[in-house]
Amino acid sequence: VQLVESGGGLVQPGGSLRLSCAASGFTFSGYGMSWHRQASGKERELVAFISSGGGTTNYANSVKGRFTISRDNAKNTVYLQMNSLNPEDTAVYYCHRPVPPSWGQGTQVTVSS
Repeated sequence: VQLVESGGGLVQPGGSLRLSCAASGFTFSGYGMSWHRQASGKERELVAFISSGGGTTNYANSVKGRFTISRDNAKNTVYLQMNSLNPEDTAVYYCHRPVPPSWGQGTQVTVSS
């Protein structure tokens, strides 16, 4: 199982980024997927979840209305579109397959002027 995140970087407050997670080594379309983040000195937290077929999504209250999780099962990829970013969104973002658990290496998102 391999999960490889990309798309992180430095962005100004109010800006947008789209994270991607390329999955391999398992039947991607059969699994729900999620994004988590961990800010410096804080615990890792769930940001968003998407069901295997994409029909169900859930978001942390802190990102509702700003972030959108989606997936392309033909490309074995899950995305996180992040809009209206603010400094509190600064963290390492991780792609996650919840069951059985598997994590990507993470991608840094920094929101700063």
